[in-house]
Amino acid sequence: MSDPYFFGYGSLVNRQTHSYPEAARAHVRGWRRAWQGTSLRKVAYLTAVPDSEGEIAGLIAAVPGADWAALDKREGAYARHPVAAFGHGREVEPLVQIYAVEDAHAAVGDHPILLSYLDTVIQGYLAEFGEDGAREFFDTTDGWHLPLLDDRADPIYPRATEINASEREFVDDNLARVAPKAVRNAL
Repeated sequence: MSDPYFFGYGSLVNRQTHSYPEAARAHVRGWRRAWQGTSLRKVAYLTAVPDSEGEIAGLIAAVPGADWAALDKREGAYARHPVAAFGHGREVEPLVQIYAVEDAHAAVGDHPILLSYLDTVIQGYLAEFGEDGAREFFDTTDGWHLPLLDDRADPIYPRATEINASEREFVDDNLARVAPKAVRNAL
């Protein structure tokens, strides 16, 4: 029996945030990305939302032995959903799962987007898909109306990675483009 796969579309695209070595670029159809507030914490999560017209670029990686425990713990606010991934150079995938915020946890409000979280995600997209792919992330993600919390100096995001000046400038330039009126608060 083959191992199942997860599809990552946020921080799981950044290989520095996990230890799943058999990761490959892929896409899923029928989903889009969005920033979502939840009842579980005061900051926004990046989630996948069903959308018949949507398509998301990301990574798939094998979950050896179908041992989902560590990944499910990491993605505790999310539920797994089966998806069809394509463009990943593998002929047959027995099972690919995507994580999405559970409806029971979804909340409306001004849950801020952590810049340390966004930086980590974009660093992954730059490494995997280049500037065009990272720019596409900004263009195809909903929720940029939420406030931004600048925690770069003291990251709140538990898997924050260190970004360089060029990566930071890329993030800031694209935020100015997609969220020109977003309120940015520093810690």
